[in-house]
Amino acid sequence: MPGTTLRTLRHRWPTFAGSFVALSLGVALIAAMGLALASSQDAPARGPERFAAAPVVVKGQDTLTVPTSPDGRTRTHELAQPRPVPDALVTKLRRLGTVVQDRSYAVRAERGPADLVGHPWSTAAFAPYELDAGRAPRAADEVVVSGDWARPGTRLRTGDGTVRVVGTVAGLGFENALFHTDARAAQLAPRSLQLVVDADPAAVRKTLRGSGSGSGSGSGSDSDRGGSGVQVLTGDARRHADADPDRDSEALTAMNAMFGTAGGVSGFVSVFVVASTFAFAVAQRRREFGLLRTAGATPGQIRRMVASEALVVGVLASAAGCVLGSYGAPKLAAWAVQEGLAPRWFTIGDHTWPYHAAFWTGLLVALCGALAASWRAGRTGPTEALREASVDTRPMTWGRWLTGSVLLAAAAVTLVLALVTGPGELLHRKTYVSRPMLLITAVALLAPVLVRPLARLVAWLPAQLPGAGGMLVRENAAAGVRRTAAVAAPVLVTVALAGSLLGATATLGGAKTTEIRERTSADFVVTPTGDAGDASGAGDAAARHAGFDEATLKRLRAAVPDGTDVSASSSGAVYVLEDGVALIKSGARAVEPGPFAATARLPLAAGKVSDLDDDSIIVNEEWARHTVGERVDVWLGDGTRKSLRIAAVMTTGTGDNGAYVTPRNAPAAPVDRVDVRLSAGADPAAVASGLREAVRASGGKVFTKESWVRATSPETDRTTRMGLFMVLGIALLYTGISLANTMVMATSDRIRELSVLRLAGATGWQVLRLVAGEALMVVVVGGLLGALVAGLNLVGMWGALGLLSVWTPVVIPWSTLGGILCACAVLAVVASVVPAGLALRGGALSTAGVRE
Repeated sequence: MPGTTLRTLRHRWPTFAGSFVALSLGVALIAAMGLALASSQDAPARGPERFAAAPVVVKGQDTLTVPTSPDGRTRTHELAQPRPVPDALVTKLRRLGTVVQDRSYAVRAERGPADLVGHPWSTAAFAPYELDAGRAPRAADEVVVSGDWARPGTRLRTGDGTVRVVGTVAGLGFENALFHTDARAAQLAPRSLQLVVDADPAAVRKTLRGSGSGSGSGSGSDSDRGGSGVQVLTGDARRHADADPDRDSEALTAMNAMFGTAGGVSGFVSVFVVASTFAFAVAQRRREFGLLRTAGATPGQIRRMVASEALVVGVLASAAGCVLGSYGAPKLAAWAVQEGLAPRWFTIGDHTWPYHAAFWTGLLVALCGALAASWRAGRTGPTEALREASVDTRPMTWGRWLTGSVLLAAAAVTLVLALVTGPGELLHRKTYVSRPMLLITAVALLAPVLVRPLARLVAWLPAQLPGAGGMLVRENAAAGVRRTAAVAAPVLVTVALAGSLLGATATLGGAKTTEIRERTSADFVVTPTGDAGDASGAGDAAARHAGFDEATLKRLRAAVPDGTDVSASSSGAVYVLEDGVALIKSGARAVEPGPFAATARLPLAAGKVSDLDDDSIIVNEEWARHTVGERVDVWLGDGTRKSLRIAAVMTTGTGDNGAYVTPRNAPAAPVDRVDVRLSAGADPAAVASGLREAVRASGGKVFTKESWVRATSPETDRTTRMGLFMVLGIALLYTGISLANTMVMATSDRIRELSVLRLAGATGWQVLRLVAGEALMVVVVGGLLGALVAGLNLVGMWGALGLLSVWTPVVIPWSTLGGILCACAVLAVVASVVPAGLALRGGALSTAGVRE
């Protein structure tokens, strides 16, 4: 048996070439991504940046800690509005040594970096920054900048007036900084959330304990328990005073999700391709297996031979894939760093377990892919050796019927259950990435049932044309169901994945845009930063101070005619403890109920916006308690606990319908949005001009309603987008390999059929056109099956959005699907016509008596 297996592999190597390439590529991807995941498990310890030279940093409360059970367990969340160090404590700390209050604020400067952040000059020494040109600032209009984008003497127009650069410091890589005098910085950012104390750390901690404040490098105590939550940071713990101390771990989490998804898709597609290739190869070798049975081979021996072939291919392909993965992993890491998907320090470490995982996974994939094929091979009877016709009389086995039906039923049942119990789950990225796999497998298994009617439908019009070409294309595809299904399968996978993933993200983005448009009834929206959306970036302390001051708000209100509704609002958050165990953070906007009701249209399920007051809150149906009039305990953005009455309840929507409170319940949240609704007869152009003039001095941008909707329409974040393209790239690569291999196998198996056509009088060009026509038709069939899968997935998402009260059209990426089909069509035509052409030119048909 081993000798027979090796001889079969040697003489039928084109049959196994596609499986070998696909499997080795899959193992290489799994190995490379396994190495990337292993190297990213733990981010290297990041030292302090802005306060690397500071003796002690004292930081106000920035986390909320809530007990959730009698045994002392707690839940912790970062506060949306951190608290400053209490003034009384600052006074005591000044007795120990010099106290320098830190401030961070966004700076908008013409010709300056987009992420420019301001600080007091006295904090520059703690990084440390050192002057390399000029001097320190002494007046309110003097600044020092980091980097080489400005030189001493340069005048800069900023949102807070024109300043003159009097000095520069070398950039340290973690920020683009601009330094004012301490007095000017205090005017621009009155709240100081942390400070540096030049004193002995033990004395500082003793002072805090004497004041009843918590200390340490972790989070402080809850305000309800009497603690102020103040932290004392020394050594490496000073990194917690940096703007975004967890950016490395967050980047690694996103990168792991991307690589994990791509690795999962690689495994799925490789199993799919290998199983399809082995099944088609077995179907082609029915007469060969019949001869072996006639010679005395038992069904078990036939099955062991097929399994042995898969074992040999699996071992060789897995070994080659591991070698390829070892070379590809460093390139993958370099690409991730270059594209900004991974931190700059990320490299591939010395790990061995990814090679073991990839090798044994590849071997298991090969054996699983050949399992069903070997079972069918063992059932081949001796009479198969006498077959002359190649018509597929029984393309669907009972196992294929059962498995396909069960998977299809499982896909339908899980979809219905999700729609009934939690439609919001269908909008999550993990769900709409994984759900298509089940339906793809089910449709692929049932494809032989669908191929024949689809092929007759697609070829109906060509069959009506003069000549026999269209009719032969239709009948050949309908007769060779297994061949047609095997060729259509890889096209089905790629079109289904592309349509489902890209269509889901586009449909979800369209739904969010619809929500934004329907919630906004204002004619103009004004933001302080010139950037639409929330001004506070994740972990960016500077952005928390971005907002309109009182003087700018007065100018904005004075710039509009009488009768115009002006609503100023702030972004923040509230926290609620659900089921006694989960501390949930919900985005919240602080609004003035009267003006807000005139400039917005909330998707209310119950209650009225006008009922909102300082003792109430507007929530959405996702909250565990969402009955109008019911009271709910919440923690405000600064950690203050309050019991608020539910004034109104919104529908769930896509998940962006957060809570609404009054400004009194959003302490320290700056105004970051002003909505303006014009009165009857007001001149829009004149109002827009007045609004622009009102924010000219402080900086800001005026949006019309439509420009606001366009600017705030959500886009897929870069990491997710790159992950989707990686997944689709892998699927398309596998499709190319499988399509080319299957077409070559199918064409080489039709030599006798082509010879009959030549004997019947067909010319060489007519034969090639027939082969090309069949290839195109099969690609169209695969595309239609893939479109069916994508359509079913998108209809499920559309239904989920409807149940969440968001009615939006389904977005289908027609251009992408068209490009994929064109690429598949070109590849299929080339992979079928070239072998047929070589057979015609090389005299391969002479055995049938054909003469050129």
